[in-house]
Amino acid sequence: MMKLYFHPLSGHAHRARLFISLIGLDADIVEVDLAKKEHKTPQFLALNPFGQVPVLDDGGTVIADSTAILVYLAKTYAPKSWLPEDAVGAAAVQRWLSVTSGEIAYGPCAARLITVFGAKFNAAEVIARAHIILARIDAELVGRQWIAADRPTIADVSLYGYIARAPEGNVDRFQYRNVTAWLARIEALPGFHPFQKTPVGLADVA
Repeated sequence: MMKLYFHPLSGHAHRARLFISLIGLDADIVEVDLAKKEHKTPQFLALNPFGQVPVLDDGGTVIADSTAILVYLAKTYAPKSWLPEDAVGAAAVQRWLSVTSGEIAYGPCAARLITVFGAKFNAAEVIARAHIILARIDAELVGRQWIAADRPTIADVSLYGYIARAPEGNVDRFQYRNVTAWLARIEALPGFHPFQKTPVGLADVA
């Protein structure tokens, strides 16, 4: 039985949870209590020495890191459209997986970590970074529906969570109309699984 070690407020974990749902996989969702530091226990560290969620255990094949899980699931279980096999298509997806681990992590993700988990980042700095990457993504989406191809890919899945919940980090994403429309398209996909909301930050006016 496939297991996903997960926390409902982690955008990293939500990526994996969302993709599992989108491609219709049956998985045991194991919630890891971060407040009780279950992610730092010897049992969990044996799965992921970094002590982070998510972790996928697919019948003994253990994959840590959210984007690595997306790649593994796409290669193993999903239609090829989710991760193109041609060099140009694969590179286009990888570009946005790198943005997920870079500009998204240090922008909207970091801003949300302040309000949801009490992280000690400079709020003005990370909110400014968030607006820079949101503006770039908004421009990228001019005249197109999906970020890396003419159809949804794991690039869209990887970017979704922290952009959707950017207002929880006091990042006003509602000015980015192409981003707003793109989020709605993801949310309309069959099998979409929502990312749990918290009451912090800006009001969700979308």
